[in-house]
Amino acid sequence: MSIQTRGVKFTYDDYLLFPEDGRRHELIDGERFMTPAPSTRHQKIVGNLVRFLKNHVARTKEGEVFVAPTDVVLSDVDVVEPDLLFICAARASIITEKNIQGPPDFVIEIISQTSRKTDETVKRKLYERYGVREYWIVDPELETVDVHRLTDRGYVRASELSLEADHAVETPLLPGLKLRLFDIFS
Repeated sequence: MSIQTRGVKFTYDDYLLFPEDGRRHELIDGERFMTPAPSTRHQKIVGNLVRFLKNHVARTKEGEVFVAPTDVVLSDVDVVEPDLLFICAARASIITEKNIQGPPDFVIEIISQTSRKTDETVKRKLYERYGVREYWIVDPELETVDVHRLTDRGYVRASELSLEADHAVETPLLPGLKLRLFDIFS
């Protein structure tokens, strides 16, 4: 849900003044987006993903995994809080004490009815523009995972996986990681 005042662009300095009210506040092209606190199903899925990703990364030392709320400052007018994000070890310099300064390598968003349009369209375009190498859109309602990978032509849908088909999702950014959708949605 966008709550922009026509003609006014918010900046990161404005963002820092937004209330800590249990909602997610984000800036995309200076426009303020706000979503309510996530559902318990959403949080279970986040927990499952965090457990698998952090265990894998702890073994392989390939980088770091962060979970919302973690500010990702892409520019002064683009500040987001992805549900999960991964930063390769080679790019650890973008991790600061306060936030992430630049695009993560890999982002996962778990969509809800209130965030569907923003996650599927607005954020997908934003992540593509800033060079996020891979973007997963996890849909708890349909029990699907859409994987978008960055190419020289922008994002291409690498796969659309469903729980019904007993699929597993993988990423070249984390070799050896294979997540069954059953484990993500259980």
